Amino acid sequence: MSNVLRIALADPVDASREAIKRQLLAIETIWLEAECSRYEFFPDVAEQSNPDACIVSLDADEAKGLSLIERLRRELPQSAILAVSSKTDGQIILKAVRAGAREYLPYPIDPEDLASALERIAEIRFGTSHGGARGSKVVAVAGATGGVGCTSLAVNLACILASHPGNTVVLVDLDLAIGDADVFLDTIPDYTLLDVAENVSRLDFQLLKKSLTKHSSGLYLLPRPVELRDLALITPESLRRVFGLLKATFSHIVLDLSKGYTETDMAALEFATDVLMVVQLDLPCLRNLVRIQLSWDEQEALGEKLRIVVNRVGLESGQIKLKKAKETIGREIFAQIPNDYRTMVEMRNNGIPLIDLAPKAPITKAMQELAERLTAPPDAAEQVSEEGEEDASATGNSWFCFWPKSK
Repeated sequence: MSNVLRIALADPVDASREAIKRQLLAIETIWLEAECSRYEFFPDVAEQSNPDACIVSLDADEAKGLSLIERLRRELPQSAILAVSSKTDGQIILKAVRAGAREYLPYPIDPEDLASALERIAEIRFGTSHGGARGSKVVAVAGATGGVGCTSLAVNLACILASHPGNTVVLVDLDLAIGDADVFLDTIPDYTLLDVAENVSRLDFQLLKKSLTKHSSGLYLLPRPVELRDLALITPESLRRVFGLLKATFSHIVLDLSKGYTETDMAALEFATDVLMVVQLDLPCLRNLVRIQLSWDEQEALGEKLRIVVNRVGLESGQIKLKKAKETIGREIFAQIPNDYRTMVEMRNNGIPLIDLAPKAPITKAMQELAERLTAPPDAAEQVSEEGEEDASATGNSWFCFWPKSK
């Protein structure tokens, strides 16, 4: 799991409690484990959630708030305590520190003060600054049109990532209407994305993993809802809450998007660190890709995430030449996946990922190299691309070249 600070918040004042919550939820490496509007109930809440830090607001009742801090110091010595108050005189700060508060933050809380306080707590808790904590890698897999192999790529990429020691990986099926990631993995899930979205405020890390389906590869799956009528119940806001919990729990998250680019898909794209756009070398795909690029380039953050993956290279029948495709889209190709219809059909029909079904096949090697490029540091990724181009030039085979040389 990532080095995420789990926070419990006690504040009887609704307005300030909501304001503090919004600030906490805006920080990617923070997970709001619990919140409470009554001082007297908070010790039980904190004991059950066992947070890394407790935030206690003193404005509702200063005496009760200080008493709560003293009790937390005795009963939860492993949890750091942050006191919050609109008062800034030396007496109240001294009382809070003597009661057991490690940090004192004046309300309204300055975002930089909050970030600095959390960094100091993280340094003690994890032995490193919060800013240097390991973050999750979030890969969204989208398609320029239907039938280009997005789910095949998402499932196999996720299984390859999960096979590496130290990785914790979840695959989320966001094709809410007709997604079939569960079929690709030959699983029958007990719970779906809807179950997690409806109960996200009551889930912790352990309960979350119990709500997911674990594959033999080590991959966790969060499938789409069962009933079509339930699709409207999953909103961008509920997804953002689910994404926050997933990011606090897993080192890698793979999102298999629909082709509709709905509001939920766009929420996923905002959340992603990389977006793999899967295309084939045919005119409809390339035309759609150009349209998507024009739209995304207007949103700088989204355009920078885009990575083009050409699938089924070598299909030949009716395919546009790679050089012409690159000229059309005006962007480098991030990865190429060779065509291997027989192996992919066998993989789908048997629900066995490529790393188990055909570990030495060229298509499996290509996906492994894709996984390595996605997870490598930027300098290493550039070196891999240069070496791949030289290898392809020497052998005449561009299937394993991720930055193909123009012909």
